[in-house]
Amino acid sequence: MDPANPTKTKIKLEPHQVVLRPLVTEKGMHRSTRHNAYAFEVSLLATKSDIRHAVETLFDVKVVRVNTQTRQGKRRRTRQRIGFTKSWKKAIVKLDPEYRIDFF
Repeated sequence: MDPANPTKTKIKLEPHQVVLRPLVTEKGMHRSTRHNAYAFEVSLLATKSDIRHAVETLFDVKVVRVNTQTRQGKRRRTRQRIGFTKSWKKAIVKLDPEYRIDFF
């Protein structure tokens, strides 16, 4: 592993490859109005520093903190077959108080 690049893979993701979509839910809207924190679905390969850089460049804001969760796929059944939905990564990004993101 290269000490200058501490990521596990050598793949360099562009900002639009890191942030896949915003998660617009009731809880997310509450979080954005009260705590100025926004939730995004992000690439599984993205690190917290990648997410910070991507959100700052895509939305022109200043990020204070990034929290991530890796969500396991759920078990789903169709007739006699059992499968799983894909696992995904969720990032909650807290912004500086003077910045906001408007999705609508």
